[in-house]
Order: sequence, then structure tokens, then C-alpha cells
Amino acid sequence: MKRTFEILHARLAAAAVPLMGAILVAGLLAAPLSSAFGAECPRGVLDKRYCDWDGDLVADPPADSKDWVDPKVLIFAYTPVEDPAVYKKAWAGFMKHIAKVTGKEVRFFAVQSNAAQIEAMRAGRLHVAGYNTGSNPIAVNCAGFVPFAMMAAKDGSFGYEMEIITHVDSNIKKVEDIKGKTLAFTSPTSNSGFKAPSALLKVKFNMIKGRDFKAVYSGKHDNSVLGVANKDYPAASIANTVMFRMFARGVVKKKDIRTIYKSQTFPTTGYGYAYNLRPDLAAKLKMAFWTFKWEGSELLAEFGRSAGESFIPITYKGHWDVIRTIDSANNVSYACK
Repeated sequence: MKRTFEILHARLAAAAVPLMGAILVAGLLAAPLSSAFGAECPRGVLDKRYCDWDGDLVADPPADSKDWVDPKVLIFAYTPVEDPAVYKKAWAGFMKHIAKVTGKEVRFFAVQSNAAQIEAMRAGRLHVAGYNTGSNPIAVNCAGFVPFAMMAAKDGSFGYEMEIITHVDSNIKKVEDIKGKTLAFTSPTSNSGFKAPSALLKVKFNMIKGRDFKAVYSGKHDNSVLGVANKDYPAASIANTVMFRMFARGVVKKKDIRTIYKSQTFPTTGYGYAYNLRPDLAAKLKMAFWTFKWEGSELLAEFGRSAGESFIPITYKGHWDVIRTIDSANNVSYACK
């Protein structure tokens, strides 16, 4: 299948970022250069409260140790793609592992929206999190999120595809058939639920929401899948990993869904921490991800071997390059409100 975003991504296709081969704890423990000669520091598109001296596009820890945060209780949140109660159970064993490695109590925070999750970290109420693909850039630039890990299969493969789906009984057979109808997105910050399909429809099919079709927002990927399965939405754009898990749990039937478009593979949820955590605590958090035992875990049972069998190191600068390109094509601003 042709790459969906070759047009958008051509100028960056040569840039490849290899996975790290070791845990660079020493790098975390080193404080960044301070802005001793003035109030300004290099930050790119980061919010003015952050600095980026090393040019990796994410916020450096505060130069002054008095600004480091060492919470008694670590708050963890997973991206709000499905029922929070399901994921509180799935992450329970992993949170126990974090507690063991860090010596901290860890609590699960059930967020109801991408915006709420970003605001929680920006306000200092959230310390460790998994942000969905599309929310990562906003979390990085506005909340000081430092992503460092992603789920992968045992062979190191990772990611998901955006699919545009319809009910099997629908008269929508191809993407162009959506014209004059309604397409369900999830939320404006979602990559597969809004930004990627918007860029795709505009560039590949010359279709623009409001002009060629009506757009509605379901709030979550599972709502969109359920909406299509129940014929509430004529079509929807979704992350297929969410749909696959719903098939596996029997929430919807695979036979009721027809896919009319499937994209290239995107990076999946990025895991990381708030930029102002004590560097030694941040190092312990990374160690917790690298040393977690997946075999027999609730995470493996929930995410499956194809999507979650290990955590691999990632860089925001490299792995989210294609996402930033899509955002640029959509004129998305990372300015913080």
C-alpha cells in the first residue's frame, strides 16, 4: 500500500532515529545549563516556562534544584481512549512495580479527556503519564511532558494505523462516498481521530470538513467504533488498536465493521514524566519501565503480544516527526492557552 503521507513527509523521510541501546541515567542526573547571562533561553515552540538547551525539542529539568519536584505520591494517568475502569485494573501491576522501584506510593488518575490530562500535568497534579499520539506535541510544548518510552511487540515493532470505518451494511464503499454525509472524529487533539484523517482527506481526496461532509466529535475512539457498529455514525476515523481490543473483548463484532481506508503506521501512546521531577526520581521511573516483567501481566493480557510485550526507548524529536508534519499540514498551533 502506498504511503499515505509521502507528500507531507518527503522532506523529512531521510531523517532516521535509532533506538537507544542503553539507559543513559547519567544524562538525566546532569542539570541543564542555566540561563546565567539573561532571562531568555532556547525553547523553540515550547511554552515560555520551559528551556531546551540540548535541542531535543522537550523541556529540560529546571536548572535550580529548588524547582525540582519530589512528590510523596506519584500520580499516573493513561490516555482516555476507553473506559478508565478497564485500564485502572490493567495498569495495577505496573503501578506496583513503579512503587517498588521508586519507593513511592502510586495512584491511578482516571482522566476523562485529552485536554484534562494535559492540564493536570501542566498544573503539577500529574507526574507520570501515557499521552496518545496526537496529544504528545501539546503535552510536550504546554505541559512539560518528557516522553521516553512506547509499547512494542517482542521484535521491537510498534505503532497503529488510522482506519476510516463504516458499518458493513452501509452504502459507503469508498472514501469518496462520505461526501454529503457525516464523519465522526474523536477529538481535535487526536492524531488518528482527527488530525491525520483531516490531512489525508484534504491532500489525497480534496475533501474538507464543513464543505464536503459534516463532522461530529464522539469524544473517544471506543465511542466512534460503537457508533459505527450501532449505525449512529455513517463513518468514523479511529485508531485500529482500540478497535482490535474491542473485538477481542466482544464489545463489538468484527463482522459488523467495514474498513474503507487504512493509513501508514504511526507511533502509539508515548509514556513519560513531568519535566520538573527530581532527576534521580525520573531516572528511577525510566528504570521501572525497562525492568517491568510483561509475562503473565495484566498489561500483556489487555494489550496483547502484537501491541504490548515490552517498552522500548523513543525520542520525541525522532518518533513524532511524522506527527509534527501532519500538524503542520493542518496548520495546528502548539501555542498554549
